[in-house]
Amino acid sequence: MPAIVLIGAQWGDEGKGKATDLLGSRVDYVVKFNGGNNAGHTVVIGSEKYALHLLPSGILTDGVVPVIANGVVVDIEVLFDELEALTARGVDVSNLLVSANAHIITQYHRTVDRVTERFLGKRQIGTTGRGIGPAYADKINRVGIRIQDIFDENILRQKVEGALEQKNHLLVKVYNRRAIGVEEIVSDLLSYAERLRPMVADTGLVLNKALEAGKTVLFEGGQATMLDVDHGTYPFVTSSNATSGGAATGSGVAPNRIERVIAVVKAYTTRVGAGPFPTELFDDSGEYLRSKGFEFGTTTGRPRRTGWYDAPVARYSARVNGVTDFVLTKLDVLTGLTTIPVCVAYEVDGVRVEEVPVSQSDFHHAVPVYEEFPGWSEDITGARTFEDLPKNARDYVLALEALSGSRISAIGVGPGREAIVVRHDLLG
Repeated sequence: MPAIVLIGAQWGDEGKGKATDLLGSRVDYVVKFNGGNNAGHTVVIGSEKYALHLLPSGILTDGVVPVIANGVVVDIEVLFDELEALTARGVDVSNLLVSANAHIITQYHRTVDRVTERFLGKRQIGTTGRGIGPAYADKINRVGIRIQDIFDENILRQKVEGALEQKNHLLVKVYNRRAIGVEEIVSDLLSYAERLRPMVADTGLVLNKALEAGKTVLFEGGQATMLDVDHGTYPFVTSSNATSGGAATGSGVAPNRIERVIAVVKAYTTRVGAGPFPTELFDDSGEYLRSKGFEFGTTTGRPRRTGWYDAPVARYSARVNGVTDFVLTKLDVLTGLTTIPVCVAYEVDGVRVEEVPVSQSDFHHAVPVYEEFPGWSEDITGARTFEDLPKNARDYVLALEALSGSRISAIGVGPGREAIVVRHDLLG
């Protein structure tokens, strides 16, 4: 059976949890391969709403093995807070596996993240302040602490000492903050060791054996394509690879195992944090999308920036990720609009540009070229087949499909797990 990658095609918050849920019992493993608790999935099951940050959304599906793989940075306190919250609501979390090679977010990563962002002033990136970037920086600088390290106190202490030798100089001499004690960090991390030990595994080996045994493995990306550290709107990006290629490096599963790449895209566009956003709306239309789509960050609660659908961004995502299928979400939010603009290209210095500009400056100054499509007023939340949708809604979907570089295989028409229209089998 296949390895499948599920990623966001825009700037995040596209509704990847709905796509994961759609695959449901047909998936044996759901793997988080990048990021940390700086992003969130909101999953609605019946009358219950679950906000997940660090855990893969597959943890809510019976029989699925959820995996936090080596490409993730793990805040252990957040991990146990989420597990305890789900357990209190009757969710079985006993199948969770955590990679021994995943890096740990510590207190000093969170501190450095917050003070550095404040120090940037007007040049702030819009980080969540949860220590993600500093943890990845330590990983690249080879002074990071991994999950496996907390099971050897001597190694852990040596690594914390090495990391804090630099961090404390920075905190005290540059940011006028107090130094952080080695024992403070070591004691905190050691306190989680025995609770964490049963979950820890060589997850790369586990996943490869699962694929060899004919199991279906879903790799669920955090953040999204336009926030990828290499392929996004740098420097206004996350600190990891949120594109499909990150699934291989972030899990230890070879790229030739991957058979399908599913990209989730909203029927409009949103973004949290700073950075270029060509279709951003500053008028009543933007507020309409924000309020009707409830566009507030799952992790931060910040209002999301909103804009019309950006087809060049979708095409870019299709190319970078090798998208085989799009899942279009929140089509119901557009119900009631008389006309719906779609960005089909940009103008940069008076020149029409069909693709996302490689120059950050050009992208920042890109002016969207819109084509307008007629809206619909009929309630579509009960639609379960494509034919159930009003003609104008069907035409809108078909237009986006033609503009976006791959087929639209499923369409979200409401917040519930059952509110989805399937046009093509995501596994076929």
